[in-house]
This record gives sequence, structure tokens and C-alpha cells, in this order.
Amino acid sequence: MVYTPAKTLTTEAFVAQYGEDPRYELIDGELRNLEPTGPHESVSGQLAGHWFSATLSQQKPWTLPKNCLIQPPAAEATALRPDVILLDKSKLSNEPLWEREPIICSGQAIVAVAEVVSSNWQDDYARKIEEYYFLGVSEYWIVDYRGLGGLNFIGSPKQPTLTICQLQTGNYQQTQYRLLDPVSSAVFPNLTLTLQDLMP
Repeated sequence: MVYTPAKTLTTEAFVAQYGEDPRYELIDGELRNLEPTGPHESVSGQLAGHWFSATLSQQKPWTLPKNCLIQPPAAEATALRPDVILLDKSKLSNEPLWEREPIICSGQAIVAVAEVVSSNWQDDYARKIEEYYFLGVSEYWIVDYRGLGGLNFIGSPKQPTLTICQLQTGNYQQTQYRLLDPVSSAVFPNLTLTLQDLMP
């Protein structure tokens, strides 16, 4: 992910101009050009496939939209575009914009979110973790397949790391997984997965 030249936008202006363009998101009025690479998209696609398969096996009323924006109500001029998002279809009626646009305004319908880390890893490990926590997202996955995150986030030596943040009382409980570690998910208790399975 790279920054485009500074350009302050309102959420409304962003949605009107870039709402259907999956290359962009908005954070604090600043346009972010996501510029996903082939490997990045491969990891996102692999993860979405595993989540979809697990959703079918659990027979849950969940859906994985191809394109979705999140407008956190507590954040000014912010529209996040997660790499993978899992929504509860039974709660989408509570979303005022959903029938017209793929926009989520509250966390009620969000089951889980995943971000695949790129060059602007600070957003995934810091800013977005706060936004997803305040929205009450029960599980947030940070897939750092290139080991780009800071040492405070993935440790030393840097290596590919999957961090799963599970919402506990008053905080996210974070668990790190390396390439061959079996992943444990509260959302997908029967999921058999390692980070190696997602690598491009």
C-alpha cells in the first residue's frame, strides 16, 4: 500500500468518487491507494475461500461480499475497505445503506474481518485494530504473509505471521501464528488452517 498525494475528502465525496473502486479507502480524510499486488490478492482469495467453506460447513446465515466499505460511526471521514469481510445476513436489515450500496455503518452485521498486510502495515496493526474493536468485531485477522509489521507487532526475527484478535471483555486478545502453527478461531471452531495454506 502506498500513499497518494495528500487530498482531504469527506466520506460522502469519497463514496461518490471512489465507492465502487476497490483500489481505494479513506482514513481521516486521506485517500489511500491500496495498489494490491498479485500475491496480496492471492492471499486474500485463499482466505476468503477457507472462510466460505467453513461458513457452508457450519450452515450459518453468513455472506462474504466481494466489495464492501465500512464507515465507522465514531471516525471522521473514514471508509475502510477490508480485504475479506464476513457478514451476518440476518442483521443486514439494520444497515441503513446496505440496500442501495455495499456500505456497513455499524458492527452489528460484521462477524469477522481480515486485512492482508502490505507496505502501509501501520494501518492494519494500529488504526484498523482500534476501529474494528470500537465496532465490536468479534474476530479480526491480520495476515502478514511477508513479515512486514514492526517488531512490537510480530517480534524478532521478522517472519510471516498471522495475528488473530478475538474480542474479550474490554479488549482484543491477540494470538500469533507462524507458518505451520494450527490456527484457532472462535468464529470457525472446526477450521483446519495454517498460514502456510494461505501463502502465495
